[in-house]
Amino acid sequence: MPAEKPSILVVEDEAKMRRLLELQLAEEGFRAQTAADAEAGLRLLNTDKFDLAVTDFKLPGMSGLEFLQAVKRIDANLPVIIMTAYGSVESAVEAMKHGASDYVLKPFSLAELVLVIRKELAAHRLLEENLSLREALGQRYQYKNIVAESRQMQAVLALVERVAPTNATVLIGGESGVGKDLIARAIHEHSNRASGPFLKINSTAIPENLLESELFGYEKGAFSGAVTSKPGKFELADRGTLFLDEIGDVPPPIQVKLLRVLQDREFERLGGTRTHKVDVRLIAATNRDLRAALEEGSFREDLYYRLNVVAIDIAPLRERKEDVPALAGFFLKKFSQEIGNRVQNITPQALRLLMDHHWPGNVRELENILQRSITLCSGTTLDAADIHFDTARSRRSAETLPVLPEGFTLEQWEQEIIREALRRANGNKSQAARALGLSRNALRYRLSQMGVADSAEGEP
Repeated sequence: MPAEKPSILVVEDEAKMRRLLELQLAEEGFRAQTAADAEAGLRLLNTDKFDLAVTDFKLPGMSGLEFLQAVKRIDANLPVIIMTAYGSVESAVEAMKHGASDYVLKPFSLAELVLVIRKELAAHRLLEENLSLREALGQRYQYKNIVAESRQMQAVLALVERVAPTNATVLIGGESGVGKDLIARAIHEHSNRASGPFLKINSTAIPENLLESELFGYEKGAFSGAVTSKPGKFELADRGTLFLDEIGDVPPPIQVKLLRVLQDREFERLGGTRTHKVDVRLIAATNRDLRAALEEGSFREDLYYRLNVVAIDIAPLRERKEDVPALAGFFLKKFSQEIGNRVQNITPQALRLLMDHHWPGNVRELENILQRSITLCSGTTLDAADIHFDTARSRRSAETLPVLPEGFTLEQWEQEIIREALRRANGNKSQAARALGLSRNALRYRLSQMGVADSAEGEP
């Protein structure tokens, strides 16, 4: 059977050029569909499968750049070629930053365009075949400082391999301590932004009233103590990657500004009026279920879908125990070198002890326990007797904890726990939220359900 013809989507508002391209591509052995504007092109993308898209940069309504960004949200791996006027090379470069595969400058010959199309199709096909072959042969993905013996982590690295070369926004999910920051850095280091900056910001580590200025910067006089202007993380990460950890704890007003940056790539500094344009890839991470936050009303639905272009979920260590021996070997080598290569090996008994542990703190807990054990080990081999878990206190607490106090419903008992946490924190909601293991927004939602006013008293 003959091979199926490659399917090309052409978006061009000029009718004669559109028809000419359609006929020429058909003669060259392609199956071409055309659209007069970006909106029509997106409708075709949602109903048919294409191998490549060609779009004019200047279109009525939605621009070619906006069309490109929308295409990447639908299919991050679809090659897109931009057609632009000879005097607008800057526009073509801007499109390449946002994920365009290549561009041609008008006026161009049809032979030139066909050559570029064939080149991009061949490159895309080679990449897909390489990935499929590696998976079929069982070849393992290897990334610096990432241990991935388990099937779950190999699947994570396969996603990293696919998404890294694109400009797609990535949302990394997983419990605290699983290594979300390592995956974010791997995506950056294997992208076309690797030579640019990689900046990280943890929204829970910064007081709520300072988070906006940390992200977007501020102008002189924006607030008391602002004696000079200062750029924020978005400006500093221009042409690079910004990793925003614990995205679920970002307050609603800042969520609005994040949405604008993702949509328009622009923002204003705190206290400023000048609009700043940036070229930043955002990678977000959360240890919360953001879908639950959507239902609570503490997280914007439109921002969630902007962030969740590509989702990467990292399994907890207890669900991928086959990674434990390799992680133990990795940390053994790392910490032994730090103390002079004294401890060289680990016994099977010690490994069994590590394999049997539940690891509520995930890889971070394993790292901390091995660092302490290696530091205190008196011999050259780490044995089971050298490994000590911090479980005695939690075990005693679990033995004495009642299921539910008599006379209380689950909802009443939850409300009583929240009130007690607020009393102990002297009304400080941020401190109470940390004690309860909740985000500030989740605590505020529960307080509103209890009919407690959201006053600012006691807040930092």
